[in-house]
Amino acid sequence: MEKLLLGVLLLAFLPEGMTQKDLRGKAFIFPEQSDTAYVTLIPRVRKPLRSFTLCLKAFTDLTRPYSLFSYSTKSRDNELLLFVSKVGEYELYIGNTKVTFKVPQPRYGPVHLCVSWESVSGIAELWVNSRPVGRKGLRRGYTLREDARIILGQEQDSFGGNFDAKQSFVGEIWDVSLWDHVVSLRNLCSTCYTSNILNWKALIYQAKGYVVVKPKL
Repeated sequence: MEKLLLGVLLLAFLPEGMTQKDLRGKAFIFPEQSDTAYVTLIPRVRKPLRSFTLCLKAFTDLTRPYSLFSYSTKSRDNELLLFVSKVGEYELYIGNTKVTFKVPQPRYGPVHLCVSWESVSGIAELWVNSRPVGRKGLRRGYTLREDARIILGQEQDSFGGNFDAKQSFVGEIWDVSLWDHVVSLRNLCSTCYTSNILNWKALIYQAKGYVVVKPKL
């Protein structure tokens, strides 16, 4: 009953133009390079984050740099950013500070990415296709602000905008999940929908420009 009431309240107070849907089995498709196509995600809970786990799945044939997940605040454009600088090289930004993870011999095809970070130690951990890539430290003691704009498909160079088509994502993204704590990535199943900040089975979002929702392949 409590979960039903929460769902009703969320629907009643959705921002204008937003929708909430169960997207299990579906993907956002970004068919072409542009600086106008993107999806804005609304968190189910807004709170400062002293730790998080972010997971998503994606497919693209891009070889240039592109953004996978952009979480921007008014004070820091790269408050949380998962970015691919080139094939097999992932950049994680926390509070505008960057660490780079290199994946040896990346395979062509869909990729399942999970990254976690905790403020108390500053340790960030990246897993690719259920395999650990490594752990690195950044922004120990930092807190991510809650007044964020969360965007798929573009990299925010300012709060909610200033997109560069040459950093846009072209391809498919699905199963985006965000928790407010560190989840054990070793035991994380590939289709768990338990995340409390962004949840793919009850995703609140707004698509702008040329973005299509289709069943995943």
